[in-house]
Amino acid sequence: MLPSLAATPLPNTSTHRSPSSSSSSSSSVQLLRSLARSRRADLAHRALLLFRSLHASPSPPPPHFSLPAALSAASFLSALPEGRQLHALAAKLALAPAHTVVANSLLHLYASCGLPDAALALFRLIPAKSLVSWNTAIDALASNGDHLGALDLFREMQRDTTLAPDAYTVQSVLGACAGAGALSLGVYAHALLLRELGGHGDVSRDVLINNSLVDLYGKCGAVELARQVFDRMPERDITSWNVAILTLANHGCVRESVELFDRMTRVENVVPNAITFVAVLSACNHGGMVEEGRRYFQMMVSEYRIKPRIEHYGCMVDILARAGFIEEALDVVSGMNCRPDAIIWRSLLDACSRQNAGVELSEAMAKLALDVPDDAVSGVYVLLSRVYAFAQKWNDVGMVRRLMSDEGLKKEPGFSSIEMDGLVHQFVAGDTSHPRSEEIYAKLDEIQQRLASSGYKPDLSEARMVAGMDHTKGAALRLHSERLAISFGLLKATPGAPIRILKNLRVCKDCHTITKLISELYGVEIIVRDRIRFHHFKDGACSCKDYW
Repeated sequence: MLPSLAATPLPNTSTHRSPSSSSSSSSSVQLLRSLARSRRADLAHRALLLFRSLHASPSPPPPHFSLPAALSAASFLSALPEGRQLHALAAKLALAPAHTVVANSLLHLYASCGLPDAALALFRLIPAKSLVSWNTAIDALASNGDHLGALDLFREMQRDTTLAPDAYTVQSVLGACAGAGALSLGVYAHALLLRELGGHGDVSRDVLINNSLVDLYGKCGAVELARQVFDRMPERDITSWNVAILTLANHGCVRESVELFDRMTRVENVVPNAITFVAVLSACNHGGMVEEGRRYFQMMVSEYRIKPRIEHYGCMVDILARAGFIEEALDVVSGMNCRPDAIIWRSLLDACSRQNAGVELSEAMAKLALDVPDDAVSGVYVLLSRVYAFAQKWNDVGMVRRLMSDEGLKKEPGFSSIEMDGLVHQFVAGDTSHPRSEEIYAKLDEIQQRLASSGYKPDLSEARMVAGMDHTKGAALRLHSERLAISFGLLKATPGAPIRILKNLRVCKDCHTITKLISELYGVEIIVRDRIRFHHFKDGACSCKDYW
């Protein structure tokens, strides 16, 4: 860590300098900038040391030239303590937030350090916001997961008629739309890209932007558009192939995904990397293709000499365990070249619960998962309570829930969102905050009646385990967030248009069943993106073939 830069005594930078000192200062700033832009950790660290040395010298360079370079180095290193010292120095010199370039560099620093709120607070204080200010603030929100906040800020930017978005703006917006599942906004951003920026460097040939478009359409449920953009790309890099392979896998187009991998390696002679194999193993996982998964894992190790990472092991464990090969999955874990993480143990626990592998084995998996430091401890308890529920051990279910309560653990809250008319509407279980709640619940009652008439009976195994009565459990299921989103979609959707829903958790068995029935009863296609994959419900069937 650097010494306290805020306390470093600085000479008066307004004093007269000789030509030789000005020349030396300019050379020092150029060196500082070169080090900061090197994209190497060792050189970025040297840039910070050089900045400290320069500003402790008798003739320091003008801080509005040197501070942005030092902040760039701190951003690359995600060096928050040093960055805060630089911020304090900038404030002491009245350069932040008054000086736009320095303020923009600080925005980038806080975004790089995972502090979007700090970046946004600073952004609000900049008196003369430039296009770079807006771009950096939007990207700070988008890259740190606040996708809706990024889109709101983009709408605010558009109200300033003196500003026109550039390719950087649109790329950040595309990422935010992908994260929020906001297809119509993404299509608008794509059109804006072609209409407003088509003559600037031929953005239609930009590989990075085209990759973002494939990712956008893939994550918004429009797999056909994603494939269309990919097929029309005049140039592709390894990321292009990786995104396309993973997109097809996540949508259940597993054969197409594997075929694209084969085309990439055998026809186009593109050398896959570690991420490519995560994508193709994901395809095998989603399709239950055990033999193919074994073959691709072996190919990665023996043919391409890629050392397996935790993600590859995780895919293989999931492929095997979900298909019932739990002992082989445990053999994979025992042969790993790294320590298993909580995700792998939770994957095995989940497979045990779905395969009815027995309470004792499930309890062993739960203990191993809890022994690994992880933030998602509550997920282990939820899976274990499901095991007990399947085994009809309701006293143990209650014990797990009491343990969660005693330890202050809460199940991750589920939410579902749906985009209509360019706005994203978000629902949680039992939500009554929406302006059209009465209509939504009336529609939900109608859906329930039609489901009951069709012979549907709820699967209570994944309802709230603390519920004592079956009808109470059924009521809990009825209020799941995706059902509210579906009800709203049926009220608002254009006839013939698919209903697209984003869910932050894995869809439960009962919601999966009723969504298939709704697609048939109402003659509508429903596309649900959950934590694991996409489900395309149509004519009473799902693209996952009930394997998820």
